[in-house]
Amino acid sequence: MSDAKQTWRLLDTGTQPAANNIALNRALLEARQTNQAPNTLRFLGFEPCALLGFHQSAAQELNLEYCADHDIEIQRRITGGGAIYFDTTQIGWELYLDKQTLGTADMTAISSRICTAVAKGISSLGVDAKFRPRNDIEVDGRKISGTGGAFDGDALMYQGTLLISFDVEKMLRILNIPAEKLSDKAILSARERVTNLETLLGYVPERAIVIAALQQAVENEFNVDFVSGELNAIEQELYGEAIKEIDHPEWIGMIDLPESDRPTLTASQKFAAGLLQVNIAYDQVKQRIKQVWFSGDVFISPRRTLVDLEAVLRDSHVDNVDVIVLDFFKKRHVDMLTLTPENILGLIKMAIQPAEVVA
Repeated sequence: MSDAKQTWRLLDTGTQPAANNIALNRALLEARQTNQAPNTLRFLGFEPCALLGFHQSAAQELNLEYCADHDIEIQRRITGGGAIYFDTTQIGWELYLDKQTLGTADMTAISSRICTAVAKGISSLGVDAKFRPRNDIEVDGRKISGTGGAFDGDALMYQGTLLISFDVEKMLRILNIPAEKLSDKAILSARERVTNLETLLGYVPERAIVIAALQQAVENEFNVDFVSGELNAIEQELYGEAIKEIDHPEWIGMIDLPESDRPTLTASQKFAAGLLQVNIAYDQVKQRIKQVWFSGDVFISPRRTLVDLEAVLRDSHVDNVDVIVLDFFKKRHVDMLTLTPENILGLIKMAIQPAEVVA
């Protein structure tokens, strides 16, 4: 890193409707790509909403009836990835950087660098946060921030969500996931997989304190100073163009696929080590595993092992599953009694097989 400090812009756009925030994403990224805006760290908040990935269909990913009954706005991001729930109990953070600043276009390396830095900022609040590949930040094996990034030419938008005080049950209910995952036991299991600052600290930290901690962490990592700023004239113009398109039913419904095209596949098996079940959100057309959920009563130590495996399997092609699962277990020491990595791989394949036959 250079000893000379650069000055980057700090934006805090507060809590806004989802369409406004997504339009700002596009405006800020386009301005950075054309070198008409500086490197920027943005903090933001959302009114309650369900955010689809750019390539997703609302009918496939969301419980539309629940969203309507609970005034949860549905919106589409400009980036890929899965559907997420966002509300005022979370703080969003985003970096808009040029490729030269990063020195690489390798998203794995970028995620590691940025998430490790942000984890230090979260830790300064009084918890022990760490980066969990591919793109999560965790505390004691429980996710506290999900992240993701996308390039537009030479510009990167890298964004994350920090859970301050979070309703896990509502998150589960807005998503189109297997009914058994909404049982009391399943909801309790989900609460064991994610955490938030209120639970860890015993109080809700002030927003300004959280923002200052994350800002300091980014300053330290990139050796920069931040100056608070506003949108420039070009960004305001780009935002005006973007909001017209994004705050419109055609943007949200641009991909309208039937729920039946995205099945949730299930398999379970009784092993000597206990019962293990897998549920897989599977894209038949692209033959990709979108999300995996393991459940059951098998003995595995460390307990977080299956959660970590879920993370590395996310959005993977079916042809790569063997390598991903077996390589995952080669790189760590896991006590599973008589259960083997091949058993887990076989269970995943058992679930996927009917979909492959149909395809």
